[in-house]
Amino acid sequence: MAQFIKIFEENPNEKEIDKVVKVLKAGGLIIYPTDTVYGIGCDITNNKAMEKVAQIKGVKLNKANFSFICYDLSNLSDYVKQIDTPTYKILKRYLPGPYTFVLPGNNNLPKSFKNKSTVGIRIPNNNIVRDIVKKLGNPIVSTSIYDEDDLIEYTTDPELIYEKWGNIVDIVIDGGYGDNTPSTVIDLSDGEITILREGKGSIEDFNIS
Repeated sequence: MAQFIKIFEENPNEKEIDKVVKVLKAGGLIIYPTDTVYGIGCDITNNKAMEKVAQIKGVKLNKANFSFICYDLSNLSDYVKQIDTPTYKILKRYLPGPYTFVLPGNNNLPKSFKNKSTVGIRIPNNNIVRDIVKKLGNPIVSTSIYDEDDLIEYTTDPELIYEKWGNIVDIVIDGGYGDNTPSTVIDLSDGEITILREGKGSIEDFNIS
């Protein structure tokens, strides 16, 4: 069974964060809190781990729409083509927050993403996952454990998440109750603003007609 680790969002315990990072570096899978739904993820530099996540989600890795969780905007230039000032201003204004922004990918994307022209970037407003990413030194690949057919409790209550997923992943982090509304997904990859999914993040400011 997975380790079940309690971490408080207000002041994440460094020892517990180190435990999680060690597992990620060894190719392990973790379930962690965000500012929306709980997510399942791994180190984006570990292809085998990403294949496991894809398998769990029932998709082929090269077809998977995983997003990257970054600590802050300084990670962007590693994986995203140079973006214009208006796009950067949008990112700066809304992140950290409950949004996934689709941006044009560059040639440094991990090999599993080489066939993709875009990448989804998440910077959740949640200290636990951001501290993990900061300590790891690179983003983690992320997909929600959100399931349309599931009972809501199974995706929001960490103990029930552990009960259901504990045999599949290496660590389940209890960061308190999660949300059951996913992030708002906004495509900024071609200079236009396109809402791909309306979720927790408000779209009122984006002047979409």
